[in-house]
Amino acid sequence: MVQNIIDVRGLSKSFDISSKEPGIKGTIKHFFRRQTKSVKVIKDISFEIKEGEIVGFLGANGAGKTTILKMLCGLIYPSKGSISVSGYLPFRRKENFLKNITLIMGQKQQLIWDLPPIESFYLNASIYDLDKFEAKRRIKKLSDMLEIDEELFIPVRKLSLGQRMKSELLAALIHEPNILFLDEPTLGLDINAQRNLRKFLKKYNKETNATICLTSHYMKDITSLCKRVICIHEGEISYDGKLDLLLKKLSPVKEILIVCRSEEDAIKLENSGFTIKYKNKNEITIKIENNSITSSLKTILNNFDIEDLFINEPPIDEVIGKVLIKKDYDI
Repeated sequence: MVQNIIDVRGLSKSFDISSKEPGIKGTIKHFFRRQTKSVKVIKDISFEIKEGEIVGFLGANGAGKTTILKMLCGLIYPSKGSISVSGYLPFRRKENFLKNITLIMGQKQQLIWDLPPIESFYLNASIYDLDKFEAKRRIKKLSDMLEIDEELFIPVRKLSLGQRMKSELLAALIHEPNILFLDEPTLGLDINAQRNLRKFLKKYNKETNATICLTSHYMKDITSLCKRVICIHEGEISYDGKLDLLLKKLSPVKEILIVCRSEEDAIKLENSGFTIKYKNKNEITIKIENNSITSSLKTILNNFDIEDLFINEPPIDEVIGKVLIKKDYDI
């Protein structure tokens, strides 16, 4: 039986925020009489993550995804509730806990700007008490997986964004953590770099059984890597479950473009009771519910002279966009 490696119960986080009126008068008033208010950004959430899972956190900007990751890795102390990560309380920052995790943020960097990445790798290896032989072995293994070689010896400031992100990954994984917290890891990367990064994460997860918690606004990251998603809306969990079930719930209808051999067949199909979205001569687009696609297609193919047909999935960004504005999903 696979055990829970992350267990969160009734977790909340509040921040005290001060506001200031504009201008010199507002600055002086703010200096002598500062007004603050408490804002609850995470509201009593609970979830578990099993060892080896890849879980995507979805939500609009400001929903609380990054705050959750920071609490899971111990950078932020929770205001209320309990967190257990690999049997540790993250905010206590125990040495063995820190050796088991890594945090990668797409908008932050840990590499030394003016030095080649290899120098930062050996520095990280020393921090984690790895001898030079073991460090070389791990660097070689990870560089082969990430398909980087000469880039290791070029100053970081001269690397492309994709090359730098691969180097950041290598630096973050040299201690072989079994839990990865990734916050927008493909931010700013081109399509090929994003694809290569996803390929690497899949391979790393398969070979090491590492648990991965991922946030991203690139929906391809989520659909390629995550079977399970946790949707965050204004600090609350609006959905926690399988991604494919969520997509079916949000998009219960498929559009099917049918090319008939003649315009007469298209007219007959148009009058056969299907929901029509668009028709142009012998081409007709119909809408069919997901649960009746097989029977509907069988009826169409048996009763009409069809030259070709295409099943069109709705754009994934459009479907997932509904997640960002909706609070509850009854699935």
